[in-house]
Amino acid sequence: MWEEVQETVSFIKDKTNYYPEYGVILGSGLGNFTDDIDIEYSLPYSEIPNFPVSTVQGHKGALVFGTIGSKKVVAMQGRFHYYEGYTMKEVTFPVRVMKYLGVSKLIVSNASGGVNTNYKVGSIVLIKDHINMMPEHPLRGKNDERFGPRFVNMSEPYSKNMITKVREIAGSLNIEVHDGIYLGLQGPTFETLAEYKMVKNIGADCVGMSTVPEVIVARHMDLETFGLSVITDMGDEENIEDVNHSEVLKAAQKAEPDVRILIKELILNY
Repeated sequence: MWEEVQETVSFIKDKTNYYPEYGVILGSGLGNFTDDIDIEYSLPYSEIPNFPVSTVQGHKGALVFGTIGSKKVVAMQGRFHYYEGYTMKEVTFPVRVMKYLGVSKLIVSNASGGVNTNYKVGSIVLIKDHINMMPEHPLRGKNDERFGPRFVNMSEPYSKNMITKVREIAGSLNIEVHDGIYLGLQGPTFETLAEYKMVKNIGADCVGMSTVPEVIVARHMDLETFGLSVITDMGDEENIEDVNHSEVLKAAQKAEPDVRILIKELILNY
C-alpha cells in the first residue's frame, strides 16, 4: 500500500502543488461545506489513481483544495463506506494520502441515528469517543511501520483540545451542541429497534456506518482528529418507522449551516 499511496500523492502534487494543513471528510448531506472554501483545485475521484469512487446518494465524489482564511484545506466531497463493497484499506486510503500531502489535522463529519434521549433530529454532537463494531479492522494485516506503529494508542481518538475549541465557538455563536459516543456498525441497513436498544445499552449515544475506520487510521499516523455528527433520526419506538435515506439527507441539510460555521471557525481559530 505504501507504493500506491506515494503514487497517488505524487499525482496530486503534480496536479496541484498544494500542501494542505487540514483534511475534511464530509458526510451525508454535508457536502456544501466546500462553498466556504476558496477553491483552487478540484479533482474528481475518478481521475485520481488508486482512489475508490463514492456510490452513495448525497456524496458528490471529488477532492477539493483551497483556503479558508489563511489555512490550506483539502476536503473530501463524499466518503467511502465498507458496505459499498470496499475493503477497509480502500475506505481509509484517502486519509493516508492526506497525511502525505501535508495534513496534520483531520475533521470528520457524519449523519447518525440517536439513542440519547437528550438528542433530537438535527442535534449536533461532538464525538468524544467511539465504539468499533465494524466486522473488519482497517489495521488488520501486516503493519508498515512507515505509516505508524503496530499497536495504536486509542486513549484520545478525538482531540480534547479541538472539542474544547468547538464548544467555545458554539457558545459564542449560540449554537447548541452535545457531546457523545459514536458506535460504528457496517450497514447499509438502518438499525432494528433491538439494535438501537443494544447501542444504548453498551454505552453509545449515536450510531452510524462510517467515521470509525478513518479515525483509527488517522490516529495510526498521528493526525489530530475532530469528529462531529448530525442526528438525522431517533432510534425509538415512536420514530423508527420513518427512517429512510431521503429523510436522513433532509435532516442533515437542515443542520448543515450550523455545522459549516463550526467547522469553518475551528479551522480559522485552531
